[in-house]
Amino acid sequence: SRRRHTRYWRDWSSDVCSSDLTCRRNVRANPHMNSLRPLQTTDGQAALEVYRQAVLSCPPQLYTAAQRTAWARQAQADQPAPSLLHSLNHGIGLVCCDGGGKVIGFVVREPAERIALLYCHPQHQRQGHGRRLLQAMEDQARNEGLKQLRTEASLLSQPLFCSTGWRVLWREELLIHAVPFHRYRLAKALTPILEPWPKPSSSSSSTRSSS
Repeated sequence: SRRRHTRYWRDWSSDVCSSDLTCRRNVRANPHMNSLRPLQTTDGQAALEVYRQAVLSCPPQLYTAAQRTAWARQAQADQPAPSLLHSLNHGIGLVCCDGGGKVIGFVVREPAERIALLYCHPQHQRQGHGRRLLQAMEDQARNEGLKQLRTEASLLSQPLFCSTGWRVLWREELLIHAVPFHRYRLAKALTPILEPWPKPSSSSSSTRSSS
């Protein structure tokens, strides 16, 4: 697809998620609510359905009906987009399940340093599932020794990424089934950018002034 990049740099500060306390209360009330497990090959159709429903439920203020339809076509059950299918089959993924074991959200890294997919079913959005999936995947990547993650975020998911310390690098345009879209390129360092301030040695202590 044809892409035109509009680059701009912005220093984003990490915001505190106002729903964190609610998320913790929900987990205590239902310990199975946020059950996470690795993505399996048998989760393919469930993940496609989550993707499709999440896209179709996007607010009309963010995406037009034509955009939602074109985007949802990427996750057709009988013929999903090759790139989407490749990420699901070859990526490193986690799924979030409800108390009955049904997949309600998922995240995939593909390749290892890129968050390729992050979707939650509309009936389970704004409950902390996406945040928990993202943070679990960041921890997994950090444990693997990765220093940075990157992603392309939609207008819907970009605020979530920024609220967890991701930085917007630039906005870009792309076409999906001949329909124009905007999205954001983001990145996040998984290790501190600066080393801790060195402890002063005894020799560098200030000298006393003589009277």
